[in-house]
Amino acid sequence: MLNLLRNLLAILFGVLLGATVNMALIHISPALIPPPAGVDVTNTESLSLGIDLFEPKHFVMPFLAHALGTLAGAMIAYLIAAKHKHRFAYLIGVFFLCGGVAASFMIPAPGWFIALDLVIAYLPMAWFAILAGQRIQPHH
Repeated sequence: MLNLLRNLLAILFGVLLGATVNMALIHISPALIPPPAGVDVTNTESLSLGIDLFEPKHFVMPFLAHALGTLAGAMIAYLIAAKHKHRFAYLIGVFFLCGGVAASFMIPAPGWFIALDLVIAYLPMAWFAILAGQRIQPHH
């Protein structure tokens, strides 16, 4: 019963921490890298109309939000899970990958960014979380 509780908490905290890191980085993004003049990044219609004004630098923070959110979520899931820790880290990676796929249909972005984001920001970050987790909890 304790293992089940730990595994459920691993999923819950993995999703919550990952989403929190993601949203925090998205929230501060315009202050660090201002969007093009006249584009409201909180409005999908404004994004659609102004997407051609975006430069590669404007995609750095969204990528980092996705990658670091997944990394943090997968890491906490790995550390909390009772057994089969890598499966829980990858579960979080897949969860956020599904969110990335959904976002790619809803939020306008160039194809190169969508491809880079979907290929690198999710499952590889879960793998890195596993590697880091194994160093933090060796042979656990």
